[in-house]
Amino acid sequence: MPTFTSFDGLQLSYTVWEGDGRHRRPVLLQHGFAADSQANWVGPGVVEALLDAGFTVVALDARGHGGSEKPHDESRYGVETMARDVSVLLDELGYDEVSLAGYSLGAIVALTVAANDKRVRCLATGGVGSGVVDFGGVDVRVGSPEQVAAGLLAEDRADVPTAVLPFRRLVRRVGGDVEALAAVLRSSQLTRVDLSAITVPTLVLAGESDRLASEPERLAAAIAGARLVRVPGDHMSAVADPAFVAALAGFFAYSDTGDTRLAISSPA
Repeated sequence: MPTFTSFDGLQLSYTVWEGDGRHRRPVLLQHGFAADSQANWVGPGVVEALLDAGFTVVALDARGHGGSEKPHDESRYGVETMARDVSVLLDELGYDEVSLAGYSLGAIVALTVAANDKRVRCLATGGVGSGVVDFGGVDVRVGSPEQVAAGLLAEDRADVPTAVLPFRRLVRRVGGDVEALAAVLRSSQLTRVDLSAITVPTLVLAGESDRLASEPERLAAAIAGARLVRVPGDHMSAVADPAFVAALAGFFAYSDTGDTRLAISSPA
């Protein structure tokens, strides 16, 4: 995997899959907390579907995740920091426009990038809902960042809250660095996203059983012109549902070409 040096000297990994030229605008994917590009986008078939649709696809391993550097210092993290990483990658690749998708924590990062970087021309979020509106990020009604961090670091599984268990399993599956991931969660950067600054076509995708994406209609309503599509699944499974993949690829294709045959269904 190629790497680049971000604004603060950290080395971050990314992957590029070249499309067949049908679409001028690449798609950049930002994965969720504790995952990496392989687990969030390649394994569920999202990258394959976007390539089949003709897109060039870029997936970034966020700092603390995947093949990127994993400092244990909380000051090296935060949504704004991760958003700057995305913009630096766009500089590195020389892109002047991109469609951007993010899932879970990556969705909050993507929203922040879209509010500040004019090179984002189309946006899709997954795995988030009214928590972004009410708390500026992760829905703390399900579990606070500190609770999740403690659960990841706990030696005894019996001490782990039920809501944290899926993240522990994910960390083990991808071989994540729990100290780095705890630092991600404990970062003091909690700046609220200015949703009114997002003016590009936006798709909100939410699993019907995803507690972390509850009331997604409120997030869609807070972004001018945003569309909402609900798909089967919970926080861990919705991204792999064929309806999620089809809606994402169709939305980006329609935004890029204006071909009405590629438009997604009406908002839910």
